Amino acid sequence: MELKNWGNIKMYDLSQTISHLTPAWPTYEPLQIKFFKRLAPNGANGQLLTHSNHVGTHLDGSLHFCTHGRDIASIPLDELIGPGVIVDISDIAEDYGIYTSKDIEDRVEVKEGDILIINTGYHRYAYDQPEADEVRYMIKHPGPTLEFAEWAKKKKLKWIGVDCGSADHPFNTKIREWMPNLAVECEASFQKKFGKSIDDIFPPSDYQLMHTKLFPYDIIHAENVGGDIDQLLNKRTTIGCFPWRFVGGESSICRILAFDEQV
Repeated sequence: MELKNWGNIKMYDLSQTISHLTPAWPTYEPLQIKFFKRLAPNGANGQLLTHSNHVGTHLDGSLHFCTHGRDIASIPLDELIGPGVIVDISDIAEDYGIYTSKDIEDRVEVKEGDILIINTGYHRYAYDQPEADEVRYMIKHPGPTLEFAEWAKKKKLKWIGVDCGSADHPFNTKIREWMPNLAVECEASFQKKFGKSIDDIFPPSDYQLMHTKLFPYDIIHAENVGGDIDQLLNKRTTIGCFPWRFVGGESSICRILAFDEQV
């Protein structure tokens, strides 16, 4: 979408709030903050922050999983900003669910080279929401299989955004080992819905497929999207991701905006 008249552009913030309360992805370091000076006696406040790159709304760079991948500073601006769609699949999203490329294309037209943001509805379980449920947000959200990653590659997507803890299904990550009690629950869900085990759906060759299968092609993703996402359901618009110009950065905290032309 070409932005012709800024007077008719409405901006939507698709970012999660961030503070010392924001949970990082499991085992990653959360944000820690302190003042190292206050207004008295020198007239300025100053703070020190310590955190991982995987807290709050953040962009995973290809360097995060790929040794020869680009750092955040090397991503061209025209890959971070451009036309895209925000697809709402919250009507079919469920704990431990699987979504497919068909689920996306049944709802929106995805063009080659688009930015794609997926609204699973699980942002409503984020720490700063009335229905906050950190385990459900990080551990039970739906995710895709290899089919989806191959489709994303075919579409040459610029980047993908998700409104939950990871672009990968949580039980195609280390969470499968870290939370064996919920792995049992997920296994039962898969057997009931698909007649298959976790290992059948996510074999070792597909481990963290949204990272390992796509990052070598610089198809990266943003996680913990939220904010105004529900105001742009199944909408084509212009989307921008604004990370730090981070030399050597494998990933980065970022701000994500949608620029929608009002007609």
